[in-house]
Amino acid sequence: MEGDRTESAVRTDSEVAVKGFERELICPACKELFTHPLILPCQHSICHKCVKEILFAFDDSFADGGSESSNQSSPRIKISSSMDRVDRISRSGVYPGRKHNSLTPRSSLFPCPGCQRDIDLGERGINGLFRNFTLETIVERYRQAARAAIAIMCDFCKPPPQESTKSCMDCSASYCNECFKIHHPWGTVKAQHEYVGPTTNFRPKILMCPEHEMERVNMYCEICRRPVCHLCKLGGCHANHRVTTMSTAYKTLKEKLSKGIEYLISKESQVKAHITQLDLLLKETEFNSERAKQEAFQSFEKLSHILEEKKFAAFRAIDASKNLRLEKLQAQAEEYQGLLENNGLVGYAQEVLKETDPSCFVQTAKQLHVRIQKATESLKCFRPAAESTFEDFVVDIAKQELVLGDLTFHSNGLEIPEINELQSRIYNKALISWEWPGKRDAADTYVLEYHKLNREDESAVWQEIDVCSKSKVISDLDNDSSYAFRVRGYKGSICSAWSREVILHTSPAPVFSFLFDDKCGYNSEHLLLNPRRTSVESRAGFSLLLGSERVQAGCYTTLDYIIGDTGVTKGKHFWAFHVEPYSYLVKVGVVSSNKIQKLFHNTHDVISPRYEQDSGHDSGSEDAFFDSSQPFPLVTLGMKKFFIPTTPAASKDAASRILPLPSCLGICLDCDKGKVGFYDAGSMKCLYECKVDCSGMMYPAFALMGGAAVHLEEPVTAKYGEYDDNDI
Repeated sequence: MEGDRTESAVRTDSEVAVKGFERELICPACKELFTHPLILPCQHSICHKCVKEILFAFDDSFADGGSESSNQSSPRIKISSSMDRVDRISRSGVYPGRKHNSLTPRSSLFPCPGCQRDIDLGERGINGLFRNFTLETIVERYRQAARAAIAIMCDFCKPPPQESTKSCMDCSASYCNECFKIHHPWGTVKAQHEYVGPTTNFRPKILMCPEHEMERVNMYCEICRRPVCHLCKLGGCHANHRVTTMSTAYKTLKEKLSKGIEYLISKESQVKAHITQLDLLLKETEFNSERAKQEAFQSFEKLSHILEEKKFAAFRAIDASKNLRLEKLQAQAEEYQGLLENNGLVGYAQEVLKETDPSCFVQTAKQLHVRIQKATESLKCFRPAAESTFEDFVVDIAKQELVLGDLTFHSNGLEIPEINELQSRIYNKALISWEWPGKRDAADTYVLEYHKLNREDESAVWQEIDVCSKSKVISDLDNDSSYAFRVRGYKGSICSAWSREVILHTSPAPVFSFLFDDKCGYNSEHLLLNPRRTSVESRAGFSLLLGSERVQAGCYTTLDYIIGDTGVTKGKHFWAFHVEPYSYLVKVGVVSSNKIQKLFHNTHDVISPRYEQDSGHDSGSEDAFFDSSQPFPLVTLGMKKFFIPTTPAASKDAASRILPLPSCLGICLDCDKGKVGFYDAGSMKCLYECKVDCSGMMYPAFALMGGAAVHLEEPVTAKYGEYDDNDI
C-alpha cells in the first residue's frame, strides 16, 4: 500500500509540476513516467504500451472509414480485443479489406505525440524499434529516489521475503545474501554473472538488431541515426547509407554531448540572468494582464451604458405609442358603445323621436341625423382606430451582431492573413496554408477555424485550432463534404481580422493508398517508374522505331498497361492522380483480378490512323473513338482532353463528349454497389460514372501510349525535417 501511494505521488508530481530534469522522463502520450520506452524514427521516445494503443486506435479509425478520428492527445483508451492483434497489424501494416498484389510491404503510420510528425514503422512494426535502455535506467533511478523508503525484496526467499542486497543482470532477479550464494555457487557458470545493487531495471548486456534478431549491433547509420548490424549494411535497408563503427559513433556523440554540456555549464551566469529576466517578465505579465482586464472592463461598461440607454429609450417609445393607441381604441369603443339600444347616441335619438312639436323636433333632429349617418357608415366599414401590433418597434440588431461578433482588441495595423488556395488541398487529410501580404511575419500565433457546410444547419459551429506555423494538417473531416476555412493572426494580445473564407471539398470516399506495381505485367522497355513507384512515364524506345522502319502504309501502336500493387474487395475507395498535359493518350480505370491476364495479353487494342498516309489525320484525339469493347471500365485521356466513353444513351455529337482535362483526376470505386466514378479531384465533381463487375479483387489500372506520364497524388502528411549530414 505504501508503494502504491509513493507511485501515485510520483505520477501526481509529474502531471502537476515537473521540475528539473524530471520533465524529460515523462511520456508525451500518457503524461506519466516512461515504461519500457521505445525510440521512434524521429528520435523521440514513447512507452511501449502507448505505441500499441495509438496503433490500435488509428487502425479502428481507418476501418471505420475515417469518419471519427482517434484522440491523439490521450491514447489511453479501452481496448476490447487482444494486444496480439495490434502487434499483427503493426507488423504487417495491412488494413481490413485490402490485399497486396506484390511483396512490397505497407507501412503503419501514426503521428508522434512529441512532434506530430508522421511515423512510418515499416514492415516489422513495433518489433523494429529499439528500447531506450539509457532512459529506462534513468527513470528507474528516479523511481528509486522517489521511493527510497521502499526496499526491493528478494525474489527467492520463502515468506516473509528478506530485503535484497544485490540484483543479477544475467538472471534478471534480486537476491538477499543467502539466496545469492545458493543460486550462484562458487565454481559454476552462474558465479561469473554480473551483479549490481538492488534494482528492478534489467536490460540485456548486448544490444541485438531488431531486424536480424541473432545479430548484435556493431555499426551506426549516419543517415537514419540508429544502430545497425552488418547484415543491415550488406543487404538490408541501410545498404546504400553511410555508416560508421559503433566505437567511432560512441566517441563522436559523447564528445559532442560533453561539449554541449560544458558550454551550458559555462553559461550558468547567463542562464541565471535570463531566469531573473523571465521572473521579472512573469510579474510584469501578471500586472499588465490585470491592467488590460480593467481597461477591457471599462470598454465593455461603456458599451453596456450605451445599450442601457438605448434600451430605456426603446421602452419609452413603446410605452408612449401604447398609451396613444389605448386612448384611440378606448374612445372608439365608447363610441360604438353608444350605438347600442337605450344607450349613448341611440338612446338619445330614441328620446328625440318622442318630441311631438315639429319645429322643436326639426331643430334638434337635423344635427342628430348627421351623427346617425356617420355612425351608420362607420358600422358598414369598420376599421380600428389603432393597430395592436408593434412591428414598427422591432429592434434590428443584425449589423450590430456582426460588429460585436468581430469585437476584439485593436489590431494596430496588423495585416490580415490570406489562405493560399494553390498550396492548400484536401486528400486523405486537409492541408491549409496561409501567408501574409507583406514581406515580414506580423503575427506570433494563428487561429485556424473551419466548419462543415450544411444546407440544413445554417448555424454551424466553427471548430478552432491554435497554430504556431503558417500551415496545419487536419485529419478529422467527413467524406463527401464541403468545409469552409478561415484564419486570423495574433501578436501578443492583438489579433487581425478574419481572412476570406476558402471552401474545399473532401473526397467522396476514404482515400485508398497504393503504388505502381513493378512486377505484374510491367513492361520496363516501354515504361519508366520513379524509385518511389509513384510516377510512371511511357517511352517508345528503339523497338518501335525499328518496327515502324519496315512499315510503309500504317502502324499498329500498343497500349502499355500498369496496375496498382494493392487491391480491394469491398467498401468504397477513392484515389487521385495527375496526368501530364503533354500526354498523348492515357487510359485510367479499374481491372478485376479475373481479367488481369486478358489485360496484359490483349495490348493491341488501339489502331491509330495518324500514321496512314491518306487519312489526313495528325492528332491523337481520334483514338478515343476507336475504343474496342473491353471487359473492364477505362476512360481515355489525352491532348489535354477528357473523353466521355460512348454509350447508347450518350449524345451522337462527339464534341459534347469531350471535356477539358482537369489538373487532378480522381476515381471512386464502390465495390458494394458495383460502380466506378471519374472525378475532377479539384472540385470533386463527377464527370462520368458507370457500372463495373466487382466479383474479384479490384486493382487501379492505367495504360499509356506515346509520350505520356501519370503521377499519383501524394498523401497529406507532416513531413520529416532534413537531417544534417554532418550531424551523427
